[in-house]
Amino acid sequence: MCGLCGILGGSEHWTDHPDGGTQRRRERLERAALVGRVVQHFGLKVEDWQGRSFLLSTLTGRTEIVETLSALWPAAAKLANRRLDPLDAALIAALERLGPRV
Repeated sequence: MCGLCGILGGSEHWTDHPDGGTQRRRERLERAALVGRVVQHFGLKVEDWQGRSFLLSTLTGRTEIVETLSALWPAAAKLANRRLDPLDAALIAALERLGPRV
């Protein structure tokens, strides 16, 4: 993701506009589920938290509250204590084994 979203949009990510609609909430939960499939490969899990933030956790329980999806990836690398490559061949193979999202 580019830094332009942060400059133009302030602290709120453009995908999380709080209009209170059920469609936006459903889309947010779908995004959290997709991100969860990716970070699971690195020993992490992510959950939506009150429709405003994300809870990013390790399997041992270390947790960080992340405000936006654009802030999630650096926080995931910090919690995993390593560089995370979204184009890692092992990650892509693991996602392909999981099949299409439900």
